[in-house]
Amino acid sequence: MGWGISRLIGLKALVLLSAAYFVHGLGMKLLSLPLIYACIIALLISIASHPSVDLPLLLGKASNGSFPLWSWIVFSPFLLFIHLFVLFRRFVKNEPLYTEIADGVYVGGWPSSVERLPPGEPAVIDCTCELPRSSTISETSYLCVATWDTRAPQPSQIESAVRWAVRKQSQNKPIYVHCAYGHGRSVCLMCALLVALGLADDWKVAEQMIREKRPSISMNTLHRKSLEEWSKHLLSPSRSGESDVSSVILSDYTRRKQ
Repeated sequence: MGWGISRLIGLKALVLLSAAYFVHGLGMKLLSLPLIYACIIALLISIASHPSVDLPLLLGKASNGSFPLWSWIVFSPFLLFIHLFVLFRRFVKNEPLYTEIADGVYVGGWPSSVERLPPGEPAVIDCTCELPRSSTISETSYLCVATWDTRAPQPSQIESAVRWAVRKQSQNKPIYVHCAYGHGRSVCLMCALLVALGLADDWKVAEQMIREKRPSISMNTLHRKSLEEWSKHLLSPSRSGESDVSSVILSDYTRRKQ
C-alpha cells in the first residue's frame, strides 16, 4: 500500500525500458528513443510520488488548475497516459461519476467538462495534481489541493480546504470535492468537511457515511493518518473560530514526521 502509485509507475518504467531494449535489438534505434524518454519520465514520477518524497509540484500544476506549456511537453508521456486511462476506466466502470453525501455536498471523480459537474454551479475542490481544471469552471469557485493518486493531502491542506468550503457553503453554493475517481484523496478531504459542517462526530463516522452512499471508496493508511493528525487539533471553523491555525498544524505535522 505504502508504494501505491510509485510502484505502478515504476513497473510502467520497467516495461517501457524492456520495450525500448527489444526495439533497439531489432535495429529500430530511432523508435527506441521515445520509449527511453517515456521510461525516464515514468521513473522520475515514481520517485517524486513516493511517500518519502511526495512532490506533486513536480508536474507544475498551477493553483488555478492549469498546466504550463513546458509541463505538457516534458511530462506528455505521463499526462496523456493519465487522461486516456481515466476516460477509459470511466467508460468500462459502471459507477456514478459523483455522489451526493449530504444536501449540496458531493464527492466524486474528475469532471472533464462542465456537463460532468453536479447541479447548481458548485464550488470545486480538486485533489488531483495530474488532471487539469476544465476551462468552464470559474477560478473563483475553484480550489486546487494538488495530491498524488493514493497519497493524502497534508493536515494543513485539509484545514485550508475545509475553511474554504465552509465559506463557499455559507454563500449557498454546492460543494464538489473530486479526485480522479472519487475513491481516495477526495474522500479523505470530504471526511474532514463533514466533521466541519457538523454532519459527523469524527472522520471515522464520516467515512462510514460516505461508504454507505458510495461503496467503491478506498481510503488507505496514508489518508487515515492525515485525517487523524488533522482531527487531533479539532480544527474547523465552528470549533475553533476564525483564527488562522494552519501554520500551527503544519509545524506540528512536520515535527511528527521528523
